Amino acid sequence: MIKIFAPASIGNVGVGFDILGVAISPIDGNLLGDSIEIMSSNQFHLINKGKFANELPSDNKKNIIWQSWNYFCKIIKKDIPVSITLEKNMPIGSGLGSSACSIVAGLVAMNEFCNKPLNTSKLLNLMGKLEGNISGSIHYDNVAPSYLGGLQLIIEENNIISQSIPIFKKWLWIVAWPGVNLSTEVSRALLPKKYTKEICIQHSKNLAGFIHASYTQQPNLATTFIKDIIAEPHRIKLIPNFSYAKKNVLEMGALSCSISGSGPTLFAICENITLAKKIAKWLTKHYLQNKKGFVHICNVNNVGACKIGE
Repeated sequence: MIKIFAPASIGNVGVGFDILGVAISPIDGNLLGDSIEIMSSNQFHLINKGKFANELPSDNKKNIIWQSWNYFCKIIKKDIPVSITLEKNMPIGSGLGSSACSIVAGLVAMNEFCNKPLNTSKLLNLMGKLEGNISGSIHYDNVAPSYLGGLQLIIEENNIISQSIPIFKKWLWIVAWPGVNLSTEVSRALLPKKYTKEICIQHSKNLAGFIHASYTQQPNLATTFIKDIIAEPHRIKLIPNFSYAKKNVLEMGALSCSISGSGPTLFAICENITLAKKIAKWLTKHYLQNKKGFVHICNVNNVGACKIGE
């Protein structure tokens, strides 16, 4: 039996639409992510459990774990009968890489179970394709950090899909999921097909500035560049209370605040635990819409997908 955990992630990180993503873990030790347990069987069998298992499709062939198993078997050209248990601890359509968690955990588990026939690059490529089936286009900003850990920059050149970039160790990442779902496909479809030259220039400046500040370890400079001018202006209409929450979180002293992935989760960055707790308390009171919602103060998860129970 093999059990794999894959952590949640913040896609885009505000400034890096589709090409930046960071894996996160709550500082209180809670597991924010999905896990897969896999063992030998006479035929394929899937069991769904966990806090958000009821959100999964009843038809196994529509479940991302069945699709991951099916794709993997086709790639290695061998049908592998297994029993898989998915512990779904991530809400679907949250903006925290829920589908990526399942894809990463599922494929890493299959690869481990079969003695690693696929290398890191091939496995990551497969993860991106599966993610594309859900969102409508291939992107790696959630699967790469969930698989590899850390802050990942999507390269997709010279047979390199993703590479890690330096992080700021003092940063605390506060994530607030309001308790409602937002389809990634719907959120992506809302974006314009063309942008003005001015927007393109500013976006390039922001992204280049953030990468430069990361490598030269200038945290204050880095946060000035975390500005989402590509997606956030168009997506805020889908996320009630986001603008109000962002304004208040920044006024409270957060270094930055933006939409996590496609939303509706909000993320904020600060360096002080006292302030982080104050912001988390405010978001719990003013941003969550129901009892399903949650707020976590997180560090960067530098491990990514890993075996558990050993």
